[in-house]
Amino acid sequence: MSTPSFLLSLSFLFLSFLSISLSQQPPKGYLIDCGATSKTVNDDREWLPDEDFISTGSSKNLTVPRLFPTFSTVRSFPLQNNLRRKFCYTARVFKGARYLIRTAYYYGGVNGVNFTSPPVFDQIVDGTFWRVVNTTEDYRKGSTSVCIASNTYTESDPFISSLEMLLLGDSLYNTTNFDSYALSLVVRHSFGHNRSLISYPDDLFDRYWEPYAENVSVIASNNTPSVSGFWNIPPSKIFESALSTDQLEPLEFRWPPLSLPNSTYYIALYFADNRDSMLSSSRVLRIHINEVRYISNLEVTSAGAAVFATRWPLEGQTKITLSSAANSNASPLINAGEIFDILRLGGRTHTRDAVCGTLLDWNGDPCLPLNYTWTGITCSEGERIRVVTLNLTSMGLSGSLSSSIANLTALTGIWLGNNSLSGTIPNLSSLRLLEVLHLEDNQFNGDIPSSLGEVRSLRELFLQNNNLTGRIPDSLVGKPGLDLRTSGNQFLSPSPS
Repeated sequence: MSTPSFLLSLSFLFLSFLSISLSQQPPKGYLIDCGATSKTVNDDREWLPDEDFISTGSSKNLTVPRLFPTFSTVRSFPLQNNLRRKFCYTARVFKGARYLIRTAYYYGGVNGVNFTSPPVFDQIVDGTFWRVVNTTEDYRKGSTSVCIASNTYTESDPFISSLEMLLLGDSLYNTTNFDSYALSLVVRHSFGHNRSLISYPDDLFDRYWEPYAENVSVIASNNTPSVSGFWNIPPSKIFESALSTDQLEPLEFRWPPLSLPNSTYYIALYFADNRDSMLSSSRVLRIHINEVRYISNLEVTSAGAAVFATRWPLEGQTKITLSSAANSNASPLINAGEIFDILRLGGRTHTRDAVCGTLLDWNGDPCLPLNYTWTGITCSEGERIRVVTLNLTSMGLSGSLSSSIANLTALTGIWLGNNSLSGTIPNLSSLRLLEVLHLEDNQFNGDIPSSLGEVRSLRELFLQNNNLTGRIPDSLVGKPGLDLRTSGNQFLSPSPS
């Protein structure tokens, strides 16, 4: 069997990062064309090249037929020797605001003929493991930093085609505690709509409402309700048609059309009565999910109705049953529905420690997820996660030692020996917990900062074989319990033994 030349995977996530209003159209945020080198305009919307959001990986052009203009390029990330490393897109966001994050993967044979199958890799948002992205299958599923992470699943390099980060309205899905959870989309269907995908501009927030392709009875609607009264603001187009039955018998259908893993889900269902006149009849519904009552006596009018459950357990195949209540003389119907997996956020490293670096994997969250800690660092455990040691000995580093290292106030040890670092040693007096500082075998120059004597916990200070000058500060000479090594420099006074 030949390997497919291209496959597509879509992922969605709602994430809370200030509560602000959203009235701009189109949605405000970022549309990133991964691997592109210039701006493009598709459907009157501007897509940005990705060079301002990521510094790793390589841009590649695809030559196979593609579904969308943004799928003509990808950014690919090297797998060799980079297992358990993450490659992150980083974008500025409004603190406390709510975002829809969507990633797309269009393989297009980007890794060449030597790989028997497209890659399988991990996807991470800040410090939270999101899910495995399997581009060997053609399926949709429900990305601040959004990271692609190498793992041991396949030998093929991971990649990404596009990334969208769109600001959502304050009211959307606001029954979810976004400080602790995110919503990962499983399905979003417009049940009576059997044509193309519904998205922007019909949906103000560019959510994707897929047509429901199962063999069911569809009826057209004569009335389209205003959606302003719906807390999740669905597009009015989903109410143009509905699933229904001809008589009063129950309406049963499998939804979602895939088997679900055992988890807790957010379920939202949308209804609107489609009749021209309702003076002599009423439409009242009872809803069951897998024979368990979801809601009773839901009155559906032309103004529309919506119901939701914030924590509903599901596993395997799911059956939705709509039936007419005893006081109803109209058949059941449904217009649309959404199901989200409730994803517990994995936390983040303390903001003070989330600094940028120059190593390949120094992007995204420094400490989380646990399998993807930055090279050379160790982190504390518990709710308040901090960077506690930094060991980059013999890593081929050059340039100066940034003064921002003094912001990592939980550090107990710094090992930067045997590199090519130059310039002066910054003021590290804020590192009150620092016990070990190794800067030996570099090219540091200037004086030893006297402020190092203010670090009471310091017990090892290795500065030998640099280009340091001046005098060794009195605060360090004879400091009790300090192992101070300064040979191989050009001091004006003798070095301690």
